[in-house]
This record gives sequence, structure tokens and C-alpha cells, in this order.
Amino acid sequence: MKVLVVGGGAREHALVARFSHELAEGAVLCAPGNPGIARIARTADVEASDLEGLLNLARRESIDLTIVGPELPLSLGIVDAFKKEGRLILGPTAAAARLESSKAFAKAFMARHRVPTARFEVFNSAEAALAFVRERAFGWPLVLKADGLAAGKGVVIAATLEEAERAVTAAMSEHRFGSAGDCLVIEECLSGPEVSFFVLSDGTRALPLGTAQDHKRIFDNDRGPNTGGMGAFAPSPLVDQALSDRIMREIVDPVIAGMAAEGTPFHGFLYVGLMLTDNGPKVIEFNVRFGDPEAQVVLPLVDEPLLPIFLDAARGTLRRERIRVSSDTLVGVVLASRGYPESSESGQPIAGMDAAERLGARVMHAGTKRQGDQVVTAGGRVLTVIGRGPTYAAAIAQAYSGVECISFSGMQYRRDIGKSALAAIK
Repeated sequence: MKVLVVGGGAREHALVARFSHELAEGAVLCAPGNPGIARIARTADVEASDLEGLLNLARRESIDLTIVGPELPLSLGIVDAFKKEGRLILGPTAAAARLESSKAFAKAFMARHRVPTARFEVFNSAEAALAFVRERAFGWPLVLKADGLAAGKGVVIAATLEEAERAVTAAMSEHRFGSAGDCLVIEECLSGPEVSFFVLSDGTRALPLGTAQDHKRIFDNDRGPNTGGMGAFAPSPLVDQALSDRIMREIVDPVIAGMAAEGTPFHGFLYVGLMLTDNGPKVIEFNVRFGDPEAQVVLPLVDEPLLPIFLDAARGTLRRERIRVSSDTLVGVVLASRGYPESSESGQPIAGMDAAERLGARVMHAGTKRQGDQVVTAGGRVLTVIGRGPTYAAAIAQAYSGVECISFSGMQYRRDIGKSALAAIK
């Protein structure tokens, strides 16, 4: 069995780490990978957006199963291209990937299938969007979302009319998110704690994989602009079995059934971003792949081999009701470069990663590259440092002991990852 993992971030590092223990040496290939992945698996210099290059790689290497990490190749149709050749791949088609690649599609889909979510309106012109926010129809704050993919940065929570107007102008007039902001979704702002709920689907049914809570804002105490994620912990102490069953019944099952009924069955990972409101769980967003940094803390908790489960999902034969999950907790802290999320600084040597792992922390690479005999920064989110333990406090302590070992010029990180878990269990 040979497996290809598409992508080069910390999420893909987490996937490769699991498969490297389940398969023979050399059987796991990652494209393009990163220096951390290259220590445990083979890598190929093919970008995740290069569909023809990835197809050629799969042919040349006689790959048995391809697993797609990031959203871009899914939205570009990598699954369609592989399936056309009869190649086994885990992920949604481009049509099904619209649950993430188009916020407007996702909201309209939820309305059609009565999936609980925030009230919303969709706008294709800045003038109409500005007129709507000035009406204050949903009250304040408002949530404004670029329709297309914006690397986790296309969402603004506007507390005032001035902030909402700036967000509309930035997206639709200044094109800060490129074509992703040509269409804008404006929603009421839900209140309550946020939870990430992960499932794996074979097109007709879904299997819960785990829960997590992430930290989107750049600074402690949820201040500053949104990012792709500055850390996460798993599982969420807010989701017990009764709530998990309710989420499956009221949200996940209707989504999977609705996608199949509309002729776009959903295969692969579905990330359901939820707000636990006073009126029950409501969907904030969908991702059609595992989240990052959530994958780094959810995947290690699966207490049985992952590959057979993923193969069943890709083949459309997912029959089990549950997966075995460890009782441990995990906490992941993202180390980001200077200027993130507005910009990023590259080429800074990274020290202390081996020392962090000697203390028991796991270090997952994201924005890194090899420069000579050194590993240096090469993006906004550089590393995820993961702690594990029988309690959240133990996992937090291990993660931050690892963080303290690592250094690079301009390194920034949050110092409160996991504290909300401690508060929830008091």
C-alpha cells in the first residue's frame, strides 16, 4: 500500500506522522511536503495546486490512495481529475467543495435543507452591501464574509457601522481578497462558545472523528485580527455524547443527505464550525478538509489505525458507527512569524526544535524550508508545538515547555491556548 498526502503544512505533517507508523518505510509520499515531513517520509517537489503534476506523480509512484490536505486543490477539482482516471482519492469533488469555496453556496444550501445557521444576506455589489449595513437590519455586531477562499482571513466581525463600511470597501472595492471578495455574505452575529466538529463521510453516511476548539485571533484573550488559527485543543469539554448525537442528527446527517440528493455526494473530511447558542448548535462555516491547527490535536487522539478507515471512506464502504478515541487531551500552540497575519517574514533560522521534542512535545512544521544545513521560516504560521497529557493542564504545560525551547527572530505566539478548556471544566 502506497499513500500520497497532498499539501505541505502542519496538518499534512500530522497526517504523514500517523501513516508513517502504519505503513512500511518509503510507502508514504507527500507533495510538496516540508522539512519536518521529509524527516519521516519521502517528499516530492510538486505544488498542491499542480493537478497535472500530482496526477503524474500518482501514476509514476503507483499510488493506491491519495489524501488531500488543503482546500485549494479540492476547489480546483483534484478529486474530479483523479476519479476520471479511476484513482482512489479521499476528498470532495469541486462541486461538493463549494461548501467551503463559496460561503454564499453554503448558506443557501443550509437554508434549503433547514440546517441551523445565522440569518444572512448575499451581495454582489459594494453599493448594495453598504446600503444593507446602514439599515442595521441584523443589529450589531455584524459578520461579513468574503464568499470565496481567503486563507482564513476573509471574515470580519464589525462592531460599528464604520467597521462594517471599511470591511465592505476592503473586500469589494479594494479587492483585498482578490476575486474571493467579489461576493459578500453578511450575517447576524451569533453568541456562544465556538466548537469545531469533525466527521468523515463516504458519500452517504458520516462518522464522527472528534472535536476541538481553536483560537483564531492573533493576540491573547481573543484580541486582534483573525488568523488561520493560532492554536487549538482537543477534545472540546463542551461536547458530550448527547450534544454530539444532536449535532449529527440536526446538522451533519442533513448535510450529507442533502448533498447526495442534489447530485454532489460528499466524500472526505467535513469540518463543521459551530456556535453553541442558547437555541442549540448553529453552523458558522464548513471546511471540506481537516482544519489546521485542529488536525494536529485531533488526529493523534484516534486510538486505532487511520488508514483502514480512510480507505473505507474513499471506497464508499464506511459502515462502522464509532472509532476508538484516547482519553488524553492535546494542546497545540502555533508559532508565527513577525507581521503575521498581515504579512510574514521568511528566512529566519529556527533553533530548539529537537530540544522541544526531547521534553515530550511534538513539533509539526508548516511555514518552514531548508536553507543549507538550517531550517528557516518560510511563511506566516511556522510551527505547531503540541503537548499531550491526561488533563488539559498537563497538555498545556508540555506544549509551552516545548515552545520555550524554540526561537527564531520575530517569533510570536499566544500564551493562553487551552485556558478556556480549564475554565470550562471548573
